[in-house]
Amino acid sequence: MAGETPAEGDDSYLTVKQVARYLHLNEKKIYALVQEGRIPATRATGKWLFPRRLVDEWLLETAHGGALADRLIVAGSDDPLLAHAISHLAAETAQGGPVAYCPGGTRAGLRMLSLRQAAVAAIHWGRAEEARVRHGRLVTEYAGHEQWVLVRMARREQGVMLRPGLALRAEASALADPALRWLVRQAGAGSQRFLETAAAPAGIPVDRLRIVQHAHSEREAAFLLRQGLADCAPGVRAAAGEFGLDFIPLGWEDFDFVLPRAIYFRHLFQRLLEILRSEPLAQLAQRLGGYDLTALGCVRA
Repeated sequence: MAGETPAEGDDSYLTVKQVARYLHLNEKKIYALVQEGRIPATRATGKWLFPRRLVDEWLLETAHGGALADRLIVAGSDDPLLAHAISHLAAETAQGGPVAYCPGGTRAGLRMLSLRQAAVAAIHWGRAEEARVRHGRLVTEYAGHEQWVLVRMARREQGVMLRPGLALRAEASALADPALRWLVRQAGAGSQRFLETAAAPAGIPVDRLRIVQHAHSEREAAFLLRQGLADCAPGVRAAAGEFGLDFIPLGWEDFDFVLPRAIYFRHLFQRLLEILRSEPLAQLAQRLGGYDLTALGCVRA
């Protein structure tokens, strides 16, 4: 077994044969785990390699209780209420494992979840009445989705945020003005997709917008509008409310969590739901505006 057993030598990466021996599995099963996105691996020079350190972490994580049970990394879409809840949770667990929020868009969050770089992805992908189908289809594009569950957080009012002092009628048709300076989101962001799908019915010429800047999160977009660097940007009413911006509504969407089933039962995620249900967060949601938390915590069929 010399040169093939990971316990010998100091190789940082293992081959399929080596990791199969290490895990006491056959090579066919290793390939299946790779295709399902359930084991950390990278494809280099035409063959699969397995970082030994990540394989060890994966083994501990899949053991009962999980070595990373005291961590909660939330990626995906930006949301003011969720950001406040995570900051509360992080303060509670300051002496424990890391709690962090990495908003970068719906698809970016699902990629991080698929690569096991995050425990939870927050997503929104179209109108509320289409969410059950569209969210379900979207997650199936990512490796490992067979082990995931969708949990509802909120229904949110989506639309266009406006910079302060912009003299604009509070109706969607006013957004067709070609002089408006638009700040848009990156591809794969749920707010950008909502704008693109709602544009035609609302009379917004989305293919002819005067785009002056891009933002990587809704709250970044709201901040840039507050600074007067653009006139309007897609986003939710809550982000507009947080930064004191005017808002033109385009419709409602569902905002869901996507996470492995095992994570759902862990203390940190359940505590996050408890914080979101708390009276202080309910009051904050009301002040921000544009939230319906009726289905919070419900597992989506």
